[in-house]
Amino acid sequence: MIERTLITTRGKLRVSIPSQLNEVTLGQMMALQDKPDLGDLDAISILSGVPVTDLQSVKDAGEFMVFADAVLALSQQIKYLYNSDDIPKKVSFAIDGKGITVKVINNLSVEPAGAFMAARDVIADEIAEHIKIYGEDNWQDYFNPSLTACCKVLAHYFYCLVTGKQYDEYAAAAFTETVKKLRVTEALPIAKHFFMSYPNLSKPKTGFWHLLLQLWRNVRAYMRLKSSGTSTP
Repeated sequence: MIERTLITTRGKLRVSIPSQLNEVTLGQMMALQDKPDLGDLDAISILSGVPVTDLQSVKDAGEFMVFADAVLALSQQIKYLYNSDDIPKKVSFAIDGKGITVKVINNLSVEPAGAFMAARDVIADEIAEHIKIYGEDNWQDYFNPSLTACCKVLAHYFYCLVTGKQYDEYAAAAFTETVKKLRVTEALPIAKHFFMSYPNLSKPKTGFWHLLLQLWRNVRAYMRLKSSGTSTP
């Protein structure tokens, strides 16, 4: 983590953001992707957990430039993660204050029929929406599933494995809140595997998720500010 104490109009504000990708959760990545017109303070708020209103009270906007290198490093790590096919063998969840570690089974269809069909429907709906917007021509080459869809697939897949309970579609859907707490380095490769295993779906030629582009835009903005020596929150 990179931590700094910033001076605000009301005193001091401690802000820390991840410097390594394994410190970022899937939920944070989802929030970054879902935020329209993601700005500098929005990104810092999501990564640090500090409300935007508190960040807006910082006296010198130039102090935010200290986070530029960390954001750049995260972007580079994300690029590597999206191009990697490595799937973790185990993942750990926090349930009721206890840590639960489960094995990752590469075949989604071995899970309860309800989980398999629900996950299949999420993937199919995501593909259908993509084709509706962009057309059927070579859609596989440019398909980028949303992180929300990825989270839903993982929730259906992991619900029974983690809780030990009988499959329930509504309970599995609510399990997304637990899945969001997974490290992004664990969650995304597994979700990517399931999407790529879907019939007739080939590996995309470009970045796997829209977030990479968003973060690169944010990094470029930071670096421009850093080189100019000025900043506008």
